[in-house]
Amino acid sequence: MYRLISATPSPYARKVRIQLAEKGIPFELITEVPWNSDTQTPRHNPLEKLPVLICEDGTSVFESRYINEWIEMKHPAPALVPGDVDGILAVKRFEIIVDGMCDAMVLMFFEKAREPGKRSAEWTARQKRKLDGGLRELSRVISDNEFAHGGVFSMADIASGTVLKYIDVRWPENPWRAEYPNLAAYSDRLERRPSFASTVPVPQVIRDKVA
Repeated sequence: MYRLISATPSPYARKVRIQLAEKGIPFELITEVPWNSDTQTPRHNPLEKLPVLICEDGTSVFESRYINEWIEMKHPAPALVPGDVDGILAVKRFEIIVDGMCDAMVLMFFEKAREPGKRSAEWTARQKRKLDGGLRELSRVISDNEFAHGGVFSMADIASGTVLKYIDVRWPENPWRAEYPNLAAYSDRLERRPSFASTVPVPQVIRDKVA
């Protein structure tokens, strides 16, 4: 059985958890705070980042987008990526946008954790522009469609759904739901799926100083 090292608020780890659930692949969930000094993450990922998928033979697969691709290749049914080249590229475009949005929010989170006199308003504004740009693009491309691409549930929905819920967790005051009601309705539909409902992100307490 696979083991997945995950952090409860992580949108990156949630993508993997949802994919495994949608494919019906059993796994053991190991919850960690990767920023704490006692984390086991460095033993399995030289980059010290979560999530990490540990195989039965002890080898590890890391970086969420690579894990998603690895799982899709190892366990192709049910398919969560289209079979045609244009479809594959379209889904990957969603994943790139979403990962950029998540990266920006993580950077803002840790910038906010700095002492007030050391925070950079310019840096935070730059990250916020990335988030806003991503939201505009997701709203435009998804529009009022049930699913993000091709009329079927795919990795594009797993990626898009996780980032939207992550905004609610990390930045609840963000007005994205009012600004993009189509995305709010889309997010609510996805969160009713069992794979989403069982992986709702929850904040963790970071014990060690990291910023």
